[in-house]
Amino acid sequence: MLPARTDLPAPPPLAPGTTRVVPLGGLGEIGRNMAVLEHDGKLLVIDCGVLFPEDDQPGVDLILPDFQYIADRLDDVVAVVLTHGHEDHIGAVPYLLRLKADIPVVGSQLTLAFVEAKLKEHRITPLQLTVAEGVTEQLGPFSCEFLAVSHSIPDALAVAVTTSAGTILHTGDFKLDQLPLDRRITDLRHFARVAERGVDLLMIDSTSADVPGFTLPEREIGPVLSHIFARAQKRIVVASFASHVHRVQQVLDAAAEHGRKVAFVGRSMVRNMGVARDLGYLDVPPGVLVDIKQVEDLPDSKVVIMSTGSQGEPMAALSRMANGDHRVQVGAGDTVVLASSLIPGNENAVYRVINGLTRLGADVVHKGVAKVHTGGHATAGELLYVYNLVRPANVMPVHGEPRHLTANAAIARLSGVPADRVVVVEDGHVVDLTHGVARVVGAVECGFVYVDGSTVGEITDADLKDRRILAEEGFVSCFVVVDHENGRVVAGPHVHARGFAEEQTVFEQVTPRIEKALVDAVTSGATDQHQLQQVVRRTIGRWVNERYRRRPMIVPVVLST
Repeated sequence: MLPARTDLPAPPPLAPGTTRVVPLGGLGEIGRNMAVLEHDGKLLVIDCGVLFPEDDQPGVDLILPDFQYIADRLDDVVAVVLTHGHEDHIGAVPYLLRLKADIPVVGSQLTLAFVEAKLKEHRITPLQLTVAEGVTEQLGPFSCEFLAVSHSIPDALAVAVTTSAGTILHTGDFKLDQLPLDRRITDLRHFARVAERGVDLLMIDSTSADVPGFTLPEREIGPVLSHIFARAQKRIVVASFASHVHRVQQVLDAAAEHGRKVAFVGRSMVRNMGVARDLGYLDVPPGVLVDIKQVEDLPDSKVVIMSTGSQGEPMAALSRMANGDHRVQVGAGDTVVLASSLIPGNENAVYRVINGLTRLGADVVHKGVAKVHTGGHATAGELLYVYNLVRPANVMPVHGEPRHLTANAAIARLSGVPADRVVVVEDGHVVDLTHGVARVVGAVECGFVYVDGSTVGEITDADLKDRRILAEEGFVSCFVVVDHENGRVVAGPHVHARGFAEEQTVFEQVTPRIEKALVDAVTSGATDQHQLQQVVRRTIGRWVNERYRRRPMIVPVVLST
């Protein structure tokens, strides 16, 4: 197994007959999945998703893959192939198409419908190519064969990409549920047919690689939801991913069984379920679905709210309910069901929502206390099964944090894949497949691209550090006017602070230090305004650190006369 490295050089020019793989997201985190394949001067993009921010990224709305690697080669991109319709695989498509709107987007019917609905908000009309399992499309030098896989969303696909360098099988997100709600299982017979021709590189889902055994079938969730509905006395709120059609179907069925009406809450939930219903992926029982405006006229015992916000997103419907600032007011006796798994990094946000709902008197049911959700990713037993079936020459774990990638690599070795053929890499690392061997040949720049309101890519890590300092350490400003000839203070220093528990008068203790430091600096020959501001910043910084053990943001303003 090759360990992930951070000291890699720039990759060499691509050799003839070689296929290059460059992950630009999804390896090292759960989200913003994107991989670029290059062959004969052409590029194929597989997935283009977003990552949702964590607590240490204040003000950030979304995190995108870094398009810099392909930004000046967009004319070489033959297509963007999407494996399924989850946000971490399709959410960044609008931002890529902003750069070049006529890049063809390839995916299943439901996936492209979700993408099209998103693109309308960005006023982009995409070039779409709808594919299905069993279909093979030639996209430039890439022959793409699509395979059915079971996931937590209908119409998910794996893709086998064949070039003169060999075949790369990208599983997308998948699991081996043998009794899926839509009866569309992961097509292992198709996997076997591809394997018979030879799989030179298997890029395989790692998200649940550290979970032993096999995934709980989706069909086992329905009876649990029905039991919860049967004992609920007042309103029921079910929170799920806005694209989890299977879970929404189970909620609709349980509501119909117990004589309740269902209202969708959250823009993405309303949009996606409308698309799924129109295309026949969601079967709405007659008379069950109502508009949220009608809920107020119904008895609490007849209401189910299907909501977004299962990951504790601050602006999502469930978080606003927990904060009491949503039109749906959760109260004593209501039942709230979180029908989802925790995405790593979201734990604090989710528990904050659970605590807020509990404080309001709601009975909160989540995966930790009841079988209200099952994962959408292959666990260790399922991954081993696929390895033994496919028998790949090389393996590259994808979609996961380092611990998931490492666990997946261990399973690959256990199945008999040679250790030097298991390539563990992170975002930006470059892997070349040539003569049947995959190896790391370098790395490209690949950072986080932050979406902050209407700005894309303008917020830097330094800006986020400043925001964290403002939130955690406070803010100190200092205004002072000095005589540029002798350094004597003509006006000020006026020190103001925000985010300190202490009285403003405590800063009177540091003003003599500031005055002395300025005189000493000018006497030593410092006359530049920036130099004097740095003197003030260091003086205040040392004093605050000595006195309060804090490192606030310090903004000095020094004027000379």
